[in-house]
Amino acid sequence: MESAAEWLRDGAAVTIGAYDGVHLGHRAVIAKLTSTAQRRGLASVVVTFEPHPAAVLRPESAPRRLCDLETKLELLADTGVDAVYVIGFDAERAQEAPEHFIKRLLVDELSTRLVIVGSDFRFGHRRGGDVTMLEEAGSELGFDVEGLALVGMDGRPVRVEEQVSSTAIRRALTEGRLEAANAMLGRPHELRGVVVEGDRRGRTWGFPTANVAVPSDMLLPEPGICAGRVVRSDGSLLDAAIYLGNRPTVYGDGGEVVLEAHALDWEGDLYGEAVAVRFTDRIRGDAAFDTFDELVEQIRRDCDEARRVLAASPGRPGSERVEGGGHRG
Repeated sequence: MESAAEWLRDGAAVTIGAYDGVHLGHRAVIAKLTSTAQRRGLASVVVTFEPHPAAVLRPESAPRRLCDLETKLELLADTGVDAVYVIGFDAERAQEAPEHFIKRLLVDELSTRLVIVGSDFRFGHRRGGDVTMLEEAGSELGFDVEGLALVGMDGRPVRVEEQVSSTAIRRALTEGRLEAANAMLGRPHELRGVVVEGDRRGRTWGFPTANVAVPSDMLLPEPGICAGRVVRSDGSLLDAAIYLGNRPTVYGDGGEVVLEAHALDWEGDLYGEAVAVRFTDRIRGDAAFDTFDELVEQIRRDCDEARRVLAASPGRPGSERVEGGGHRG
């Protein structure tokens, strides 16, 4: 097996960032990285952090995550990058001086010959390092630096308010603009978790649901009803009507927020299974109904609408399996 030293003998082209969501803006940077690395005979490497630095530096205001580490690694693997280098981020790492970060990571560990990052990239203690510092260090230590402008949906540089960013995607999701969020992600927003026991109320109404326990640091979209798909641990897909909310008709304003997915026209048991829930289309917002009969009738209409919109979208269920970016237990 080739050692890291042998693998990096010709040097690396490196990009660095949290890469939460691996959205279209991230992919534009990585595409530039991989094409340039191939042309120059370098290994292409994405350096990322776990957990998100904000969770360590300002936990009280850290943004909820768009994807967990497993999902991020799968998405990054799909970009064609040669390697992903995950740095464990903690209080000690947060104190590292930018100059030390450059020498330790880029020079000593990765034999860097090229760094490609966003033009607003900051790093090191108190975010003291920037692209200018990288350029100055690179001229002394033997690597080139390219700072890329952030891009819009067409992959071209745009004004700040039009940029594809993790922040913009979070805002769109929490405002119920699922289509905009998915467009910036370049894929449906996805939440992963294990199917747990619920109150089984949906089963008595004829609409059994899989209650998915989602980690508390993940970003939840605006409450409501969506069409989407459940990706099982074997990679197979199930069309689904998805509910996210606190079930106000049943529990009033005091219910906990839950994620429930009703697999359309499918019978089976998902209890204990690790699944991914993909949100493809928003149907309506959450609402309270005067009676359970009214709620059940609305659920029926929601399922019909979910069938309609999913029939026109790619990724039909059945024997099809998800490759690459699919959930793998």
